[in-house]
Amino acid sequence: MKPAPRADTPSALRAQALGVGALSAIDFTIPPGHILALSGPSGSGKSRLLRALADLDPHDGSVALGELTQTGVTGHRWRQAVMMVPADSQWWADTVGEHFPDGAAIDPTALGFGPEVMGWQVSRLSSGEKQRLALLRAVAHQPRALLLDEPTANLDPDTTTRVEAWLTELTRRHGWPVLWVAHDPAQIQRVADAHLRIAGTQLEAVACS
Repeated sequence: MKPAPRADTPSALRAQALGVGALSAIDFTIPPGHILALSGPSGSGKSRLLRALADLDPHDGSVALGELTQTGVTGHRWRQAVMMVPADSQWWADTVGEHFPDGAAIDPTALGFGPEVMGWQVSRLSSGEKQRLALLRAVAHQPRALLLDEPTANLDPDTTTRVEAWLTELTRRHGWPVLWVAHDPAQIQRVADAHLRIAGTQLEAVACS
């Protein structure tokens, strides 16, 4: 009998015959440690596709992370493994630290924060600070794959460069498959191993450069 895979074993993220909204018959595979950029016009279904992959919206077809299937586990367990960071992150408690798992190894300095950030009031955060902290929060939960919806949209160029370097290094180190929604061709060229663009109801492969 083949042994069960370790929970932390890097695995590919696969979508087969996925259909959500106007999109249909979507197939792709993101190998471990690779970043797949997703682009397309506003309203074409990028965010909805991410939500389907995170099992947040009803959809056709199947999604799997290695031998872990979306339909074979609870939605909560799936989203712990396949972590989505939406464009507008949710904050439900008063302080930043209350949103992080107890005992998590967190290095806020990697994204330009001091350790005191965990005591900050959420109400004082700018949109860019929320965006960076939402990324840090996702990583603190030790996911096995990431779904990123324009993760640098509210950041200045220098901070964008810092976040790109941090995310790409973590992706390679942990072997995460990452789907990264982006509009900027220069960013896609910098971070992506492959690029799919929404064209009507389908995805088309395009060059990263």
